[in-house]
Amino acid sequence: MFRTFLALIIGGLWPAIAVSWSGAPCPIQRAASAGSYVWLLCDRQDLLISADEGRTWQTRHLPSDVKFRAMAFLDSRRGFVAGEGGTLLATEDGAETWRQVPLPTQENLTSIHFVGELGWLAGGAGLILHSPDGGKTWQRQPSGVQQGLEGIFFTDADHGWAVGWVGTILRTTDGGRTWERVWLPKTFWSLNSVYFSDPKHGWAVGFGGQILSSHDGGLTWQERESPVHAWLKSVAFDRYGRGWIVADNHLLLSEDRGETWRPLSVGGTLFLHQVLPVKDSLWAVGQFGVLRQANGAREFTTLATLPAARQPGGES
Repeated sequence: MFRTFLALIIGGLWPAIAVSWSGAPCPIQRAASAGSYVWLLCDRQDLLISADEGRTWQTRHLPSDVKFRAMAFLDSRRGFVAGEGGTLLATEDGAETWRQVPLPTQENLTSIHFVGELGWLAGGAGLILHSPDGGKTWQRQPSGVQQGLEGIFFTDADHGWAVGWVGTILRTTDGGRTWERVWLPKTFWSLNSVYFSDPKHGWAVGFGGQILSSHDGGLTWQERESPVHAWLKSVAFDRYGRGWIVADNHLLLSEDRGETWRPLSVGGTLFLHQVLPVKDSLWAVGQFGVLRQANGAREFTTLATLPAARQPGGES
């Protein structure tokens, strides 16, 4: 009984303790950017907004207690947050007000991606939804799988990929009207993130340090050696052609088009989960802190301009 009670206390206090150690205002769940604008989504429905690449911040509150798992902004005013139970909120005034967008699903939503006005949502039980009109309306696209999908990415209006549980990889060359499952040569654990630098060259990462690459549009994939065995959460490439992967307190770099990867030092306990391009820089976003790379540097520095931490239940 005492151990259970102690575990509950520690479990409840850990987010607050970790936030106070890191200086972050809240556990950050997701991030999005458009031009100089950056949005950071907190776990208690606070949204941190910067219009100047992170130099100053404002706070807004989402009108829902749903657990949100994905976020995307088309420009400085139009954006979306997606989460549990098929919940999708939209704003058209830079996060001042939000409305719920009706969707033909109650599955949990895990990933959202836009190419111009074309949008895609991915989620549980193989769910893929598509919007042809900037997120105003959404229709199902049959994926052909029942595995949960964790990441979706398009390079243009036609070429897209989705990844998820038990090594599921899907590809489309017609904007998602049809999806093809790619069968891998062996069984892989769950994949979390997929990124293509062009319609031919792509990477997928996931559980246990898995790194996969493709040079034929996702038809075939090769496993790359990983220097860590952590759960790799996000992969992206910067404008200099360098690859970046984040996982908990690991930051991996590739300078040979994703053929090999090496770890870089990360200070503190950040629980990194997303690589985010912000204008001419790249951010590594974690639950308890944000790292920023600027001017093409290999080194990342801690973003020190986040608002002060707000105690749970306190005023924003």
